[in-house]
Amino acid sequence: MSRFCQIVIGPAGSGKSTYCSNLMRHCEDVGRRINIVNLDPAAEFFDYTPDVDVRELISLEDVLDDEDESIKFGPNGGLVFCMEFLIENLEWLDSQLGEGDDDYWVFDCPGQIELYTHLDVMKTLITHLQNHHNFRCSAVCMFDVQCITDSAKFIGGSMAALSSMTKLEVPFVNVLSKVDLLDVEQKENLDGYLDLMESHHELLKHLNNENKGDQFMTKYKTLTTSLVNLLDSYGLVGFHTLDMSEENSMADLLMLIDSQIQYGEDLDVKDNYPDDEGG
Repeated sequence: MSRFCQIVIGPAGSGKSTYCSNLMRHCEDVGRRINIVNLDPAAEFFDYTPDVDVRELISLEDVLDDEDESIKFGPNGGLVFCMEFLIENLEWLDSQLGEGDDDYWVFDCPGQIELYTHLDVMKTLITHLQNHHNFRCSAVCMFDVQCITDSAKFIGGSMAALSSMTKLEVPFVNVLSKVDLLDVEQKENLDGYLDLMESHHELLKHLNNENKGDQFMTKYKTLTTSLVNLLDSYGLVGFHTLDMSEENSMADLLMLIDSQIQYGEDLDVKDNYPDDEGG
């Protein structure tokens, strides 16, 4: 039988841990069991109790405080070192995950974007989960909703999403988080932006009209056009919203992710009809 997991990624401050916490509460409310793994060696606080915590193996604090003169890292280098140490010690993770069937895990990952865009660490981890544990994996990539309301941020966020999608090679859901922090007018504008997402050119044109005189976009117009052409040629990048003020927002997003990894299709169908002998 298969196992299932979400790999929750995205830039620092995009709402990954908040998403994991809200997802856990939602699943508790509907009577569904999920397990959460903290994969961030630099984590200091989150509003959930992880079932597995990488800090029990290695933490960023341990690396930065190491008195060995041969190891001197800054925060970014230290985080990469921690993740590479995890990859070298995957038997520890194997012992934590066990050998369940049909269980559902959520991996709360670090906020260092290069782990997903060009380093091999997360790709190696995902391949291990697929091959060694028979996990069906979906990447859930979180972006602050503000990235789609500004031309430069929109291009940058979309390119980061595309780079991660082509690097990790798993089903992918890009999520705009913190929509509940927008006011009514901003939410209406967001709906208009998402309607235009079928063509990045159309959305970029709309954003540029709203932000006339943006010196950065004017200066780098040729580069921007090339990047948008690249996004449209792949046709992969789209965004879904997560609005915690809307009752069904989390349920709808979870249903989308579940459908990507075919969660529930291997489960036995329960027969609610009486058998022949019982009439």
